[in-house]
Amino acid sequence: MYLNTLRPHKGAKHTSKRLGRGIGSGKGKTSGRGHKGQKARSGGGVKAGFEGGQMPIQRRLPKFGFRSRKALVADEIRTHELNRFDGEVTMQTLRESGLIGASVKSVKVIAHGDVEKPLQLSGLKATKGARTLIEAAGGAVKD
Repeated sequence: MYLNTLRPHKGAKHTSKRLGRGIGSGKGKTSGRGHKGQKARSGGGVKAGFEGGQMPIQRRLPKFGFRSRKALVADEIRTHELNRFDGEVTMQTLRESGLIGASVKSVKVIAHGDVEKPLQLSGLKATKGARTLIEAAGGAVKD
């Protein structure tokens, strides 16, 4: 195989329409643009969403939603992810293990999977279901 023999697969490349190449081509003279008007001119056309001066739909519809700033600093951990730890679990141990990012200020443990070891959670929030799973495994949650 040589560089000069490399070709794209058959059918991978489509030939573009040849416009303005005479009457016989079927795409000569106006080249599929019709007669006159804004869309027939070079550089002509209207921007996306323009409705002829009518109030466009993106402006007719109300604005909604927002981005919670709390979501940027809060995170959640599932109970089965705690099985990699021994003893005490804090924000610092979660950061060191890579489960949470550096910008996270609060963490909540949610019930998803079993807890296999007795763990002491401190400085973390926990849902009622997560708390019962941790306590059933012999651990405790200190607020």
